[in-house]
Amino acid sequence: MAIPNPNGFLLTMIENKIATLEFGHPASNSLPSDLLKRLTHELNTLSQNIEVSVIVLKSSGSGAFCAGASFDELLAVSNHEEATLFFSGFANVLNAMRNCSKIIIGRIHGKVVGGGVGIAAACDYALATTESAIKLSELAIGIGPFVIEPAVSRKIGKTAMTEMTVEADWKSASWANQKGLYAKIFATTAELDVEIKVFANKFARYNPDALFEMKKVFWEGTENWNTLLYERAEISGRLVLSPFSKNALIQLKNKQ
Repeated sequence: MAIPNPNGFLLTMIENKIATLEFGHPASNSLPSDLLKRLTHELNTLSQNIEVSVIVLKSSGSGAFCAGASFDELLAVSNHEEATLFFSGFANVLNAMRNCSKIIIGRIHGKVVGGGVGIAAACDYALATTESAIKLSELAIGIGPFVIEPAVSRKIGKTAMTEMTVEADWKSASWANQKGLYAKIFATTAELDVEIKVFANKFARYNPDALFEMKKVFWEGTENWNTLLYERAEISGRLVLSPFSKNALIQLKNKQ
């Protein structure tokens, strides 16, 4: 089922109880609000689909897995309400992943920035390539990774999250693997895809009720995300309107 969009796309394919959910955007698979909304809706739909036991989340192409928030949209927001609504889009996706009744396997084939790191962290099991370096550069543009912090800290811990945030530089896929963000890393996408297929087929054979109950165990202690992530979105929405952030975004945009 293809969901067309002039600024990106979403594609879902279901076969043998495995749903492959693929998103794409011409700007390094960045995520504008419309694509975030579609992704949230599709995750909620798949959660209710009795023909699906496991979800493989991937992005298109061979470049970046996800460049995070859309710079164009961040520059376009003009008031606190608009800005908060945009960051709430990431909160909606993370909560949809958390509440989804299916195990979500992340196929991380390339570099991951900002909000994309949060999405990778919210996968129940993430497999990656050696090209899948990660970066949180939000402080450099005058905001912070507030919305995604709970998801990232849950996977790699507060200390590693602090290191990523403060240094605001690339961390290798090997570092992400050692910290627990990636379960395994592979030299090539071909090897990654073989392992994804093996794991997805394994999960597809398990009792879906057992998987659902196990997923609830995985996410114990995150019930406050229903309010916490939106409170964090409000903080990001306020900060992104500052002159510091606007100027930093314009400079980054001009370098693209």
